Amino acid sequence: MDRLQAMRVFTRIVELGSFTRAADDLSLPRATLTHTIKRLEEYVGAHLLQRTTRRVRPTRDGEVYYNHCVRLLADLDAVEADFREAAVVPKGKLRIDLASSLARYVLIPALPAFFARYPQIELDIGTSDRFVDLVQEGVDCVLRVGDLADSTMVGRRVAMLEQITVASADYLRRHGHPQTLADLQTGHMAVNWASPTTRRLTPLEFRVGRKLREIALPSLVTVSGVDAYHASCEAGLGIAQFPRYRLVEQLRSGELVALLPATPPPPLPVSVLYQSQRQLPLRLRVFIDWVAELLGKMT
Repeated sequence: MDRLQAMRVFTRIVELGSFTRAADDLSLPRATLTHTIKRLEEYVGAHLLQRTTRRVRPTRDGEVYYNHCVRLLADLDAVEADFREAAVVPKGKLRIDLASSLARYVLIPALPAFFARYPQIELDIGTSDRFVDLVQEGVDCVLRVGDLADSTMVGRRVAMLEQITVASADYLRRHGHPQTLADLQTGHMAVNWASPTTRRLTPLEFRVGRKLREIALPSLVTVSGVDAYHASCEAGLGIAQFPRYRLVEQLRSGELVALLPATPPPPLPVSVLYQSQRQLPLRLRVFIDWVAELLGKMT
């Protein structure tokens, strides 16, 4: 027995006071309604309807059951209506996790424009650069910078960010301004970056024509956090490489200076990761498209 259908049949009979009129209203044979009510009464263990020559009325138990059915069916209809509307109008909450620097400098400043376009979406934002288990942590998607490790998640590349090599003005006063890659080998230092998970050091990278050249320099400090990497470079502890978007103000003020523009670092890929699903919720699809549009303007 389809219990929800049985509830709808029962409530319609009560409201119309007639099996015949309810059958016409539901476009069902009268015999089907009679059989459905018999099965329903057997299931709940109570006599729900009493029949007179003129009208069908609920029993005392039927009145109680009718009131419960009305509330349950109304809630169900409301939930289904919300989902149908959400398939057309983006709405609801999204839990997302963003790379901290992208959140601070790019995504969050642009959110007023996102909410103006999609006012019925609510964002719950986490900021980290660690691995996030989408299933265990209930996260809808993550935005990550760099090459992706093997993952069961679906990854969509949304941008390639320009990178630059920089040092502080104070560092250059003390160590000189390198003009070529060969100059880096003559007394220069780097701020070393270590992977937060493997602790493996990443050398400075430079594009020379179509080839990639890696140069490991001595260092006084090794860091594994983006903010510490940035702060160490600002403090004059060595040469570092960043996405350009992060350094706009410091480059303009001269606090940091771009180096070796003819051999820039390779661009950084930015990807959105989400669980494999047959059909993404509309709110998630429009958020991913918006991120791609926003970051596409930076490349």
